[in-house]
Amino acid sequence: MTVLILTACPAGLRGFITRWLLEISAGVFVGCVSARVRDEIWKATVDLAKNGRSIMVIDADNEQGLDFRVHRHDWTPKDFDGLTLMQRPLPGPVSGTISRTKNFDSEASGGPNDSPQFKGQESGESGRTPDRGWSKASRRRFLKRTKD
Repeated sequence: MTVLILTACPAGLRGFITRWLLEISAGVFVGCVSARVRDEIWKATVDLAKNGRSIMVIDADNEQGLDFRVHRHDWTPKDFDGLTLMQRPLPGPVSGTISRTKNFDSEASGGPNDSPQFKGQESGESGRTPDRGWSKASRRRFLKRTKD
């Protein structure tokens, strides 16, 4: 079994891949092909992807039964004691430490209303402020109500 996931790739590449694999969702292809065809699909993907990203998951003769190929992607496969795991990059600046986000800093500094964005504003009728867990649209509506 082969799974190929394409992101931000040209439509021509997607059409090319549908010759051998079935597209089950936008940019997600699956199928059973020989190793030779699979390697040729991967070469074509790398050549034609331009600025796009791709990940291929393939059958392998190992403990997990699968292996990964990655092209221009932030997540990279890393071997960890015989298991292949996907390593994600840390969010934010690369400083060697994980920094807390504004939401957690505002709670740690004494309360949700200490955030500079909400200084001098009272919380709504529900007693909550749009610091954490609110959508952007909900924050805009909240801020619009508090201005009036």
